[in-house]
Amino acid sequence: MGDLLDSRYAKQILFRPVGEKGQAKISGSEVTIIGLGALGTVSCSHLCRAGVGRLKLVDRDFVEKNNLQRQLLFDEYDAEQRLPKAMAAAKKLIAANSEITIEPLIADVSPGNIETIIKDSDLVIDGTDNLETRFLINDACLKNNIPWIYTAVLGSVGMLMVIVPHQTSCLRCYFDQLPPVGALPNCDTEGVLSMTTGTIASLQCAEALRLLTGFEPTPGLLYLDVWQRQFDNFDLERRQDCPACGEGRYEFLDGSAFSWTNVLCGRNAVQIMPSSEQNIDLKQLETNLKQAGHASFNGFLLSFKTGQHEIVLFPNGRAIIRGTSDEAEARNLYARFIGT
Repeated sequence: MGDLLDSRYAKQILFRPVGEKGQAKISGSEVTIIGLGALGTVSCSHLCRAGVGRLKLVDRDFVEKNNLQRQLLFDEYDAEQRLPKAMAAAKKLIAANSEITIEPLIADVSPGNIETIIKDSDLVIDGTDNLETRFLINDACLKNNIPWIYTAVLGSVGMLMVIVPHQTSCLRCYFDQLPPVGALPNCDTEGVLSMTTGTIASLQCAEALRLLTGFEPTPGLLYLDVWQRQFDNFDLERRQDCPACGEGRYEFLDGSAFSWTNVLCGRNAVQIMPSSEQNIDLKQLETNLKQAGHASFNGFLLSFKTGQHEIVLFPNGRAIIRGTSDEAEARNLYARFIGT
């Protein structure tokens, strides 16, 4: 008993549903975390300290000062140095637990690389900020029979769903198709509380430990509002006509429903073309975006300036991101300010 009390994971092992056998399973597990923002930084910190044997950290972005309010793993030095989030997170986690393996990966998750990224994972954690990438994760995990945990936050509201292939409903049982571009509110126009992201990410990690130690997934979609102190759980049935888990059509993984980008030669700009033609209310989007930067609509196209970048958006969803030739950075800007 003395050796147990002296161990790094003593309090976790004393929790009876985990115990020594459960801790051994946790230590023998590999978890991939996609997205290291407000959700992902909390999740990877919890799972690192819980002793998950191997953590793969995947993110396409770098740390900025406006991240620090909610991305709790980072600090001012990381922002001043503009460190890639995957590398900054890995450094912090290694300092917290040198006994596990941390693999940082600076990458924009796409149909071409996601199966390689999640290969050999026992679980995938969603820390992303857009529905299109979550649909891609859903496809890849279903195809490769890997459980994953969906989370989303906005303002004081968070949602969570555990998805186990061929056992639970999947994300597309709930969201059949992507909403029109600009239709969903986002954190860059509506804001978000760090208490929301911290709470939902902590619950995500509790579900992760349940799965890794052999417990059944908690069913349904969890909805919480930390401002109103409201928690609800909604039952979700598997849909036989679900395009993904019902019919086995992986439209985001095969690229047929995933948006595409190309660098505009000599212009320091990237063009983004959504997967399908849109009909965007640019006037309404102009009103929304004025809360986050300078936006102007001239009757034909919307121009939105943020920092050194300009997003020029057309009614059909096509956009030109000026000020960068980095496709991953352009996709990140589009997802943050326009949507999916």
